[in-house]
Order: sequence, then C-alpha cells, then structure tokens
Amino acid sequence: MEKNRAISDIRVAVLGAGAVGSYFGGMLARAGAKVTLIARAPHVEAIRRHGLFLDSVKFQEHIPLAASTEVSAAHDADFVLFTVKTLDTEIAARLLAPHLSPAAAVISIQNGVDNVPRIHAASGIDALPAVVYIAAAMPEPGHMKHSGRGELIVGEFAGSSRLVSTSPRTERFAALCAAARVPCRVSPNIETDMWTKMVMNCAGNAVTAIAQTSFGRAARHPQVREVMRMVIEETVAVGRAAGVPLPETGWVEKGLKNAETLGDATSSTAQDIARGKRTEIDSLNGYIVRRGTELGIPVPVSATLYALVKLIEEKAAVPAGATGS
Repeated sequence: MEKNRAISDIRVAVLGAGAVGSYFGGMLARAGAKVTLIARAPHVEAIRRHGLFLDSVKFQEHIPLAASTEVSAAHDADFVLFTVKTLDTEIAARLLAPHLSPAAAVISIQNGVDNVPRIHAASGIDALPAVVYIAAAMPEPGHMKHSGRGELIVGEFAGSSRLVSTSPRTERFAALCAAARVPCRVSPNIETDMWTKMVMNCAGNAVTAIAQTSFGRAARHPQVREVMRMVIEETVAVGRAAGVPLPETGWVEKGLKNAETLGDATSSTAQDIARGKRTEIDSLNGYIVRRGTELGIPVPVSATLYALVKLIEEKAAVPAGATGS
C-alpha cells in the first residue's frame, strides 16, 4: 500500500470470486477498501440484495460491497485478486488485460504451480504469485463459509523462475493485507512455498474427492494414509527433478499433519465433484503426471488418482439416462 494512502482509498477487484476470492474480498471490504467482486450472476445478485454474508469462524456479518458479472469492473483497480479456477486461467487473463490499469498489481491466488506463466503467455500480464491456505466453501450464492485458516504468502519470480527478493508490489500488497488483518507473508522463496502447497493439495484433494469425505477422515484411515504418503513422495520427487529447492526431509509427516489439522473441511476438488462441476485436477495430480512423464519420474499413484477423478468428471458430464453400447 502506498505510503500515506489510507485503505479506504484502495480499490480492489476480485476476478472469479468464489469461496476463496469472496473471503479475501470480504475481509478487505470489511476493513474499508473499495472492493468489487466479479462473479457469476447468482452470486452477484445475492450480494447486491443483501451484501456478502461472511460466515467466519470469528464472526458472522453481512458486508456491503460492489459486485459485477463484467470483467470491465476491474478497470480502476489498484489490486486485482485473480482467483479463477485454474481451468479458466487463460481465458480470464485475456478478458482482464484490456481493462487493467497500467499501475495495477495482479495477484494469482490459485491452486497449482504454473498459473503465473500461463497468465503471462495468454495476456502479457505479469502477475504476482501467491499461495493461499484456507478452508472455505460457498453453501449458496451470497454466503461465504470460512471454516479455518485464511493466510497468504506472496513473492517474486525472476525471469528464469528462480526467486528474487521482495519488490514494491509485494510490500504494498502485504501492507494492504495487514491493514485488513489478513496474515500475509512476503517469501524470499515463493517457488518452494508454491510446491509445498502443491504437495498438500496432491496428497489430499483427489482422495477426498473420490471418497467424498473430509481431510481429517481420510488422514485417519490407515490405507488412505498410505496412498497419501506415496503421492507426497511422488510429488516431491517431481518437484526436485524440476529443479525446485525442496527440503530433504519431513514431507510425509507435514502432509499428513496438514490433512489432520483441516479436520472436517472438504477440498475444493471434493466440492466440485459433489456439484457435478469440472475440477482443477489437471493443475494438481494431472500436472504431476505430465511433469513426471517429461522428467522420467514414475508417478503411478498420482496417475491412478488423476484417472479416477477424470472418470468421475466424465460421468457427471453424461446426461442422466444415457447409456453406452
């Protein structure tokens, strides 16, 4: 945040405001920032009628803020929180580019590890990579349910995907978050932080989606814990083969502990499957399968989970009553 500039003068657009985007947009609006959520029509209509109902573990509050279905609503934003699903990354980036202020900072708050280069390749936008840890869901339009955590990590990539020190835009964004009491750490090694989250997602999202269960229950099941262990080891092996500086030990323990800590929360992949929607599995276990193949790293458990989630997606896309020959 610029020196001597109050949070009430800061304009924020949230592109793809589902559960995660609505939470951070709601927290910034609650602190006084001028926030516009850009989302699907039912969510926008509900917010326009009653405000955003932020149903948090710490408070329950209807928060007044602007909402729009049009990407052009981001035209005067100082910050754009880019929170679209990874399968929509390219199209959303292309739609945003013509409306983006030259001074705006775009922050990619998404799952996966390759959204920033995909955004740049599609639109020329130089987005800031971020890692998010939050348990969040959207029970209905206009209602954001926050079950735990809610912190961000931001950092800068150098041109070769090696990391550099902090920048003015990372410091401005961290200051904005601090003003809204949103924990945000500026990382000197964002690539490692992104892959740490990737390990957690690959370990838990697919198994909870297939079984339609919570992280905690999956982590307590002996056979599922073994599956999660193997996925963690495969993901770490692919990251290291790709040149990511990942620590040598503790990954299995960290991954299982993360799932246990999330307790009754369900993954975004499980929520998408429950609603018959396409998931982000191509950016999670699917990405590990693709990179593992390219790098010569065997990833049989990741490939199995990826195939099963894709099969469930395919089943959901088939009209009821349709049969094969």
